[in-house]
Amino acid sequence: MKIFITGGTGNIGQYVTKALLDAGHSLVVYTRTPERIPQIGQQKNVTVVKGNILDLDIMGKALQGCDAVVHIALGWGNTPLEMLDHDTRVTVSLLEQAEKAGVKNFVYTSSTSVFGPNQDGSGDKVMLTPGDLYGATKAASELYLWGFNGYYTGQGKPGARVNIRRNIIRPGYTFSNPAFEGGASQSDVRFRDIARSVLKGEDLTISNYDGTQFISAGQIARLYLKLVESDLNQEIFLGLGNTFTSWADIARWAIGFVPGTKSKVIAPAGDKKRTPARYDVSKMEKVFGLSFDPTAELKEHVRWNVERERKFLAGEKVHDVYHVW
Repeated sequence: MKIFITGGTGNIGQYVTKALLDAGHSLVVYTRTPERIPQIGQQKNVTVVKGNILDLDIMGKALQGCDAVVHIALGWGNTPLEMLDHDTRVTVSLLEQAEKAGVKNFVYTSSTSVFGPNQDGSGDKVMLTPGDLYGATKAASELYLWGFNGYYTGQGKPGARVNIRRNIIRPGYTFSNPAFEGGASQSDVRFRDIARSVLKGEDLTISNYDGTQFISAGQIARLYLKLVESDLNQEIFLGLGNTFTSWADIARWAIGFVPGTKSKVIAPAGDKKRTPARYDVSKMEKVFGLSFDPTAELKEHVRWNVERERKFLAGEKVHDVYHVW
């Protein structure tokens, strides 16, 4: 299968790229910064196209002849109109261009942010109640994917039906060590800051109940592979791990990787025991047999951050892993 992928060099995308190649597919990787990871362009069966996702015409030409589109790239804006223009508009345009090009399958990367504040038991059928512009943008894109079942010939006059299959993955907190030299990690810097504080011997004030169902990019890439190879249509899968891990746990692991540190984890004043809200990730197990415990990879990610920060604090050069918009 020939697959067009946006964001193929980012936090999640680098591992999706790797998983698709390992499965024998050929790729057209669309990226702003191919020079970050030249190794991807050197892979067999890979064509790299340089471009910004706002360059709609370039994307439309690049996906010609592809069987599937995997849209991972995120467009950012600081205002409602910028978010609409840089992300939702891009998604809708890419979707329509894919339909016109005869693409059979479109996999869209949404986010659990479409739920707003974490609702216990949130799954693929829970109402969308985003709490910020990012969540609203993702929710709007999802609705366009679902509504794009056909065209109109006039006001209220249905026209041609579309043929493209449309499916959605809603990742939660996805972490990664770079899959290739020069690769990305998640844009959030809490892992980095915890590692830096521990190396400096500073105490960390973190609740034992603040955390999430982390998942590694390598794990969620297996969900992308299953979905892009499937014949499913209009299905939603939550991409999260099956275990809850707190940031306090992560801080304690970091402390364990730095013998002799004076750092301690301190609960915030007034912190009370509470049951963490959980997302329902049972669907990907029922449909694809996938269930992910991220603990081992999460500990390795903490260790990697500690070693990276150790080099940084020693004045050594470390490459920029934060590939943000």
